[in-house]
Amino acid sequence: MQFLKKLFSPITATLGFIQNNFKAMIFVLIVVFIFAPASEQDLTPNNLQQINLVGPIIEVSEVLDQIEEAGSNNNVKGVLLVVDSPGGAVAPSIEIAYAIKRLKARKPVVVYAQGTIASGSYYASIWANEIVANPGSMVGSIGVIMQGADMSELMDKIGISTQSVKAGKYKQVGTPDRKWEPFEINELNKVIQGTYDMFTKNVADARGLDIKKRDQFANAHIFTAQQAKDVGLVDSLGVSHNAKMKLILLSGVDHPVWNKEDKFDKIMKKLSASAAVTLHTYFPALVLK
Repeated sequence: MQFLKKLFSPITATLGFIQNNFKAMIFVLIVVFIFAPASEQDLTPNNLQQINLVGPIIEVSEVLDQIEEAGSNNNVKGVLLVVDSPGGAVAPSIEIAYAIKRLKARKPVVVYAQGTIASGSYYASIWANEIVANPGSMVGSIGVIMQGADMSELMDKIGISTQSVKAGKYKQVGTPDRKWEPFEINELNKVIQGTYDMFTKNVADARGLDIKKRDQFANAHIFTAQQAKDVGLVDSLGVSHNAKMKLILLSGVDHPVWNKEDKFDKIMKKLSASAAVTLHTYFPALVLK
């Protein structure tokens, strides 16, 4: 009897371990199933990189990191920047623009205007080798704006007044508690016009346009894709397939392998989206815009 117990002890120990740790083993198997490569192609380093610029341009560190990584990765032979953004803050837009300019010096960059490429997002795209616009996209809005509300009447009604101590004539420029004075508007115009001059000059330099004719391609005009092509803001019309084929041609790769979104990141985004929907359902006022 003891002999049989010793003989079968490895089997019984294994069965006992499985029984005691069944849930943990199932979890490990699920993790392996999710993250294991589906094919040999998943193990092959990508030689083409897609980077997405979507939504308002405010915080761009993640996009900048992706551009930098693509530039330093010798396996990557070309980058497709997919843009669908109404624009945003000036400084972050310029950060991306100059990052793309540096990247272009090392490998080809194609921009695909997926929906909207306007204002800051157009600024971010100007130094690409080529800009391909979806025929249904909106392009342009090359301009600068600074705006604020005059809340003085509302403040009077509810009995609120402001007080301040300042040094410098222009220190209260842009505050919403009163109507702006003419000298303050002139001060803001100085900043707006200076930024607009920089914006349009960069567009003209990058796109080979005549700065003297900037009223034709800038002046905050909003163009269809075809109209944008006519004034020189984009190079061609097409869909994502055309943009990818253009990059493949410029990069000279024989067997294109595109990057895929990390599975863990994809799962976390889905969880975040579900959480956002739940919060919006039960707390509809909890919204950031």
